Amino acid sequence: MNPVRPDARTLIDTVLDPGTWRSWDETPADPAPPGSDYEEELAAARARTGYDESVISGEGLLDGRRVAVVACEFSFLAGSIGAAAAERLTAAVERATAERLPLLAAPASGGTRMQEGALAFVQMVKITAAVTAHRAAGLPYVVYLRHPTTGGVLASWGSLGHVTAAEPGSLIGFLGPRVFESLHGYPFPGGVQVSENLFAHGLVDAVVSAEDVREVAVRVLAVLCAPRAGLRPGPEPGGRVQPVGAWDAIGRSRRDDRPGVRELLRFGACDVTPLNGTGAGESDPGLLIALARFGAAPAVVLGHDRSRRRTAAPLGPAGLRVARRGMGLASELGLPLVTVIDTSGAALSKAAEEGGLAAEIARSLAELVTLDAPTVCLLLGEGAGGAALALLPADRVLCAQHAWLSPLPPEGASALLYRSVDFAPEIAAAQGVKAADLRRDGIVDRIIPELPDAVYEPEAFCRRVAGTLEHEIAALLGQDGAARRAARLARYRALGA
Repeated sequence: MNPVRPDARTLIDTVLDPGTWRSWDETPADPAPPGSDYEEELAAARARTGYDESVISGEGLLDGRRVAVVACEFSFLAGSIGAAAAERLTAAVERATAERLPLLAAPASGGTRMQEGALAFVQMVKITAAVTAHRAAGLPYVVYLRHPTTGGVLASWGSLGHVTAAEPGSLIGFLGPRVFESLHGYPFPGGVQVSENLFAHGLVDAVVSAEDVREVAVRVLAVLCAPRAGLRPGPEPGGRVQPVGAWDAIGRSRRDDRPGVRELLRFGACDVTPLNGTGAGESDPGLLIALARFGAAPAVVLGHDRSRRRTAAPLGPAGLRVARRGMGLASELGLPLVTVIDTSGAALSKAAEEGGLAAEIARSLAELVTLDAPTVCLLLGEGAGGAALALLPADRVLCAQHAWLSPLPPEGASALLYRSVDFAPEIAAAQGVKAADLRRDGIVDRIIPELPDAVYEPEAFCRRVAGTLEHEIAALLGQDGAARRAARLARYRALGA
């Protein structure tokens, strides 16, 4: 039994605050030659559906926030995009950009309108250009892919969202299955062009029903549109840090019940929206990416996910490509970036080597150290090797009392130097890996106390960390961007000099 799916107007009424929708549409220019079959098709579609084109546009309020909306109506000639629909779309995107409105898009389309041929086909270029200009202006673009979305629509404005959700069980793919079967004589493999499969492959961030889209969009825009100016740093975080030995700290950091990035978001953040994958067909369960607010401070959050260690492989190249997606979001939207380090090391495997692990670490370092956005790094637990270094460069670096940073796990360093793991405690002490040593050497700016251990006070500890993050982000947002980036580069240039 096929699910009942809302049309464009019903979806808009479901998502927006009641009674706030205002159309931007004017009567479209009729592209059909007089007396043609196409003219008859258009007239029949208008009479049957009550829509004058395959796209509607306008504005409304979403939880009191003014937003622009463009949505396809599939019942109108399969939601296909011709010159008139493309012009309406493009004008709406341009108006949203001029009026600095976040833009919500809800495509449902078979793609290019075949009755208009090549001219309709190239309309995707101008729509894409308008969306790109909207994003370049630092304005949010959120996409909800509906059943079905195929062809040029998916290959243009349907795939450019900062955040992208999809309707459950919807057909989403480049080449429609009917066209494929006609061309090749056999059906397209089942289960591929389905929203849930796209989610599994890191191509969409969520699969949500139309009834839940409003809640998701409200949370997303609460972060993407949060004020950046005028945030007060709040009181200076304090607390006494008890001295601890390096090997003791390492043992504490490795406990399975130690709170990680998920607990930090659960106890210390609000308006949390998990994102998924690179948006380009890859994901890595060991790297969490999310939008969140710490108090009033918005952020893109990237973190090693200790909860997945037992069920997933260590962080690999795809995880760092996910991280770089987060860096790009922060840079484009002017959002602070928070990186959370908690890793026993990167993947050591044939697949990781052939997938370019070392190169991805290098690219991550290069992007982070030069990123336009304010950056805060949190050493939350283990910090071993290149997987840790890849998320380290930041304007401010915070360190939990029992967190650490080392070029290798101490056992690995011991094996390298002495062909035995027995000297790991002595090497950990000698290498200066614990929080106090990292602060002494200028690698860490602030140590967050554990009273006496994060394991015994997970919620209180996470709230303490979140308060410290809010303080640091607010202070960074109050600084001149160019001066902040120069100071970051100077900081790392001076280390060890």
